[in-house]
Amino acid sequence: MSLLESPSQSAFSINAPLSFKRIALGFGLATSLFAFIAVGSLAQAAEPPQCEINRPIKFGGMNWESNLVLVEVERYIADKGYGCKSEVLPTETLPALAALERGDLDINTEIWLNSVAEPWAKAEASGKVKRIGDIYMGGEAWFIPRYTAERLPGLKSASDLPKFKDEFKDPEEPTKGRFYGCPAGWGCEVVSGNLFKALKLGDTFTLFSPGTGATQKAALAAAYKRKENIVFYYWYPTPLVGSMDLVKLDLPAYDKEKHACLTNPDCADPQPSAYPENPVFTAVTTKFTQEAPKLTEFLSKVAVPLPMMDKVMAHMEETEGEPSDVAKWFLENESDIWAAWLPADVAARVKAAL
Repeated sequence: MSLLESPSQSAFSINAPLSFKRIALGFGLATSLFAFIAVGSLAQAAEPPQCEINRPIKFGGMNWESNLVLVEVERYIADKGYGCKSEVLPTETLPALAALERGDLDINTEIWLNSVAEPWAKAEASGKVKRIGDIYMGGEAWFIPRYTAERLPGLKSASDLPKFKDEFKDPEEPTKGRFYGCPAGWGCEVVSGNLFKALKLGDTFTLFSPGTGATQKAALAAAYKRKENIVFYYWYPTPLVGSMDLVKLDLPAYDKEKHACLTNPDCADPQPSAYPENPVFTAVTTKFTQEAPKLTEFLSKVAVPLPMMDKVMAHMEETEGEPSDVAKWFLENESDIWAAWLPADVAARVKAAL
């Protein structure tokens, strides 16, 4: 009570009129109720989100950089934005597709369609998996360094390779040249192997399939640094292609039917065809779409412009950063891209966590 207020003026004074006391009491209750509701709403807003799936979400972790970075981006958003836990299961292209169909994986962030066209068609036809969103349009090619192209001006196409086998000597079989194909177990190994056969290179070149993507990258980077002549398959966007000055070898014009056979491990009569543009998309199990419609909606919107992927891969090469570090850098610096994948409240939670 104020020192300037007399007992008879107090709303709760015993001498105050009854009607006035009732009004004051009602006002006090309303104020308390409003405060209670407001505090309750704030508490509810501050509650962490509840994941739609009450177990760790299983991502396929491929052994190439763009996939590993995108997986970490998606995991961070799933954790901070949707309250989920997740784990990454290391795998490779064809085993990952089989694991997705079995339900051993929930999410395969990057499927390169042209490398697995036939197996993917069979998996999709089973009804157990779904293609939910396109990430970017990738590319594949057979490359030589520009310094090699300048040394060997007659080498323009893959069909020219037999004439230059001595310029690419295989240290294990010096009578032949060495062609660096795709790492063992990857979907692109099927295509590069079939294309190698289709071009009838077996008499003049060995098809060298590195055991891992890291082995392949290290061998190519070391040869490039020493300015050795090398010819190899690679895909992009990747840090390696971005860091080297390369020239694509010409291949016969793209033919849909011929290329479809090249993607088939059992292709009986492979015929040469150039690589088409390669759609890269996200696939999940059908069960996942039913259990987690909000997460499915988010993953279906994950798309990154190819120039931005080049930028992310260049940053990874320059900093030698781990996938999680590069993912954090992307989230901190490119919110205009990833925020468009999410509802406003989810995006706000992710931004607050960075």
